[in-house]
Amino acid sequence: MICFCRIDDRLIHGQVVTTWVNKYQIEQIIVVNDKVAGDAIQKNILNMAAPQGIKVHAFGVKQFAGIYQKNPIKRRTMLLFTTSTDVNELVKAGVPIEELNIGGMRFQEGREQISRALSVTPEERAAFVELLDAGMKITIQMVPNDEKVDLKGVI
Repeated sequence: MICFCRIDDRLIHGQVVTTWVNKYQIEQIIVVNDKVAGDAIQKNILNMAAPQGIKVHAFGVKQFAGIYQKNPIKRRTMLLFTTSTDVNELVKAGVPIEELNIGGMRFQEGREQISRALSVTPEERAAFVELLDAGMKITIQMVPNDEKVDLKGVI
């Protein structure tokens, strides 16, 4: 079962992931991103970075949508994304996501800073708006103890 969905462009890293894994009693992390899914070195690093006992898988967006349609997820699962465009594409492919946590999308050239932890391209902004319009609850929150910020108020 999908217990928690998060966008964090750093993917699996330190204390942040550990706190979320503990909060939701996560048994596996599935990274949904075409680039990561095709990079054996990156997948190896993700496995090493994951908390002990947590299985890590990486799939492309369409690949995961196909897997999800055929095989119900039985383990307590965290879906981890790097961008809102991947989330939007996955939802359009039929994977239901009701809530989304944003941990971080860093500022770089060509990105507009919306909040301290969130910078977006025009395409990513449009994807967020589409997800919000479809009724998804999206909040910005680095770790569970931080205050949740509703994306509707900042986008």
